[in-house]
Amino acid sequence: MPYQNRVDPAGNICVHPARGEFMGNRGGVLHDADQHLVRHQKGRAWLVCVTEFKGRRRKLMQPNSYTELFFLDEVTALAAGHRPCFECRRQDALAFAEAMGKSRGEERLSAPAIDALLAVERKREPDAPERQVARDALSSLPDGAIIRQGNTHYGLRGGRLLPWSFEGYGAPLDADALSGDPVRLATPPSTVAALTHGYRPAFHSRAWKPAT
Repeated sequence: MPYQNRVDPAGNICVHPARGEFMGNRGGVLHDADQHLVRHQKGRAWLVCVTEFKGRRRKLMQPNSYTELFFLDEVTALAAGHRPCFECRRQDALAFAEAMGKSRGEERLSAPAIDALLAVERKREPDAPERQVARDALSSLPDGAIIRQGNTHYGLRGGRLLPWSFEGYGAPLDADALSGDPVRLATPPSTVAALTHGYRPAFHSRAWKPAT
């Protein structure tokens, strides 16, 4: 049976057989000796990592070892409130920190500064008014942001909406395919700002992409 270590764009840690293409952690051990999840997080540093690094091999959910989490792609991990790891993804982490700093009119932000920003934004309720996005503002959101309508998440890419699932993205839709229900931003605002200022997250390898 799959472990409870698959993460959706809302940050929920779920049981699902699809592993995804990225892994990460939330600052430490989230599971007990029976490999059951007992907490949602351990610290502020929520990371998104590569699944292979320097030939290291790990057995999942081992005692006294951090809980390995898995994401469909980096876009999903960013929506869930994670940021690139400075060890296994150093160049991406530096690019993310520079884009986030640029969005605030500052120099490159430090990892602790990014973690502090994201920790505050992760606490906002999913249906909080400040998460709501006006229909005419959807086109201004950057590629790699994720929105939600009802229980469905959509990744934004090339002006299209890609329906999200643990197995991958569905066929692209136009914005007018959405119903009249409220649309809300899943990706934290600071991360959206980093995307707007040049950070390019990795989509799932089989995700639709616009023609070049």
